[in-house]
Amino acid sequence: MKKKSENNFIRIDEILLTLDEKESVLSSKIAKILGVYEKDILRFHIAKRAIDSRKKENIFFVYSVNVELKNPQNYLSRQRRLSSTLKKKALRHKVRWLAPYVYEGKKPKSDCLHRPIVVGAGPSGLFCALVLARAGLKPLVVDRGPDVDIRAKDVNEFFSTAKLNVNSNVQFGEGGAGTFSDGKLYTNIKDPRTKYIFDEMVIAGAPKEIMTDAHPHIGTDRLRTVVKNLRKSIVALGGDVRFNTCLTDIETSAKKVVSATFNGREKALVDDLVVAIGHSARDTYQILYEKKLEMKPKMFSVGLRIEHPAELINKSQYGEYCNHPKLPTAKYKLVAHLKDKRSVYTFCMCPGGFVVAASSEEGMVAVNGMSMYAQNGKNSNSALMVNVTPDDFESDHPLAGVEFQRTWERMAFLAGGKDYRAPAQLVGDFLKDLPSKKFGSVEPTYKPGVTMTSLAGCLPDYVIESIKSALPVLDRKIKGFAKEDALLIGVETRSSAPVKFVRDENLQSNIIGIYPVGEGSGYAGGIVSAAIDGMKAAESIISKF
Repeated sequence: MKKKSENNFIRIDEILLTLDEKESVLSSKIAKILGVYEKDILRFHIAKRAIDSRKKENIFFVYSVNVELKNPQNYLSRQRRLSSTLKKKALRHKVRWLAPYVYEGKKPKSDCLHRPIVVGAGPSGLFCALVLARAGLKPLVVDRGPDVDIRAKDVNEFFSTAKLNVNSNVQFGEGGAGTFSDGKLYTNIKDPRTKYIFDEMVIAGAPKEIMTDAHPHIGTDRLRTVVKNLRKSIVALGGDVRFNTCLTDIETSAKKVVSATFNGREKALVDDLVVAIGHSARDTYQILYEKKLEMKPKMFSVGLRIEHPAELINKSQYGEYCNHPKLPTAKYKLVAHLKDKRSVYTFCMCPGGFVVAASSEEGMVAVNGMSMYAQNGKNSNSALMVNVTPDDFESDHPLAGVEFQRTWERMAFLAGGKDYRAPAQLVGDFLKDLPSKKFGSVEPTYKPGVTMTSLAGCLPDYVIESIKSALPVLDRKIKGFAKEDALLIGVETRSSAPVKFVRDENLQSNIIGIYPVGEGSGYAGGIVSAAIDGMKAAESIISKF
């Protein structure tokens, strides 16, 4: 083993604690695994904590820890003399050296002529602007919606009165679509920028547990404070944030961006325009298409939300330990691979959460899910999604996927009663092709309310048939998943962007100076991946100077 820097630490994975063991025993377990005395441990901190409930009778917490030793050289010398038994033990626990990661933002060597403009104050736009502001480039951030406090009032008014504000809703406004979600931060992307993002979120008010939980979430209640404080940081660093400011035009010359117009009248000269619009800014997609930005339709997913009592999911996942005080509200992630039909998978699972009205255009119904930080609601829900591809759209137009979404959102609006109530159906009736007349033991959480009906006709037949075939398969994985009075609510169409922009290695579009980023660009899916994409665009802009 090579000599390690004093700044490096030892990572140990797969340390198991029973439900009855306290975290204080970690020190002795670490010492035993490393073959050192507890007094040799200078310090350690928990890097990750997960739950292994595959065996319901024997549930464990699984820890990864970072350890610093007083005399690492003594440990290295001992490692060379380890017996094969101890080597196998270390291998089982995946003991390895790691260097701490510190994000070092670049500093420009020269000033820019015009400050960068970031369109969209979702995670991609906010983290792009934060990196730009730290570099001294004083970005301007604009968002079509209001600040998060006003936005929350508008969303609650829509939930209670069905009066939709097309610029201030679950999709639009400070924080983006993620603000009214579970605030999920789990990602499969292995990018070291993730630590920077989590660090900044904790500074901004996110719970410290996001640094260690295997499936971290902030909750929509706490996320509102986080996005507000991220905005304040950008402003404190010299940036500017303007709300109720919608991109309505761009001017180009020689395939290079020259200016951007907002609200139809306010023009700003710009050399670097970051388009972090999210996946629901359909009018902005149209503007960018007309300005010849190269884009193409992409695969995404559509489906329905399914609601169960949270207690049912807890019992299925935890067995006799379902009420154990150490265990959080249970999660699940399922997939049904179907013969001769499209696969069906669960998406955006919200334990102890709510089904929410995610419409952003008049005369259309779209649903999503969200949870508060405590995840203590009476129901749990997730989307049941089916992939659709450009071959399913009615044309090969780059925006054909947008029209596909609109078609089924209109059908859901009609089926719900033309007042933003969502169409809903009991699982038992759905499987028998019978319209539902009333809900059973699962009381719907969706506001402005649901209309019990048939969901046939609210989605393409192949999607409906795939979900029908999948429900019995998923019921074998979670007992009660397809219970007769579990509730299906439609429609979920905003799983990801229906469009993908063509970008180069610097994240620029075919129009020089325009950087399509985040979920709306077709290159990200979720808060963390969108934030990383925004950071990369900022780094690309900074490198020009």
